[in-house]
Amino acid sequence: MKNEKKDDSKSGGSAMALGMCLGLAVGAAVGSATHDIGLWLPIGLCVGMSLGLALGQNRKTESEEKDDEE
Repeated sequence: MKNEKKDDSKSGGSAMALGMCLGLAVGAAVGSATHDIGLWLPIGLCVGMSLGLALGQNRKTESEEKDDEE
């Protein structure tokens, strides 16, 4: 059972990393299009981190519900 909890926490971390990468990519694209990369990179990073956090929490909740059913 300990290993399963460890895997759940890792999935939240990977969701955060995925969100950060996607946010930086979108921020770089918007910043490049508007010629203001210095503004849009941190905005993209913040948006990506919040989406990654939400996705990680959603995965964690779903896995807890799945464990409760068993």
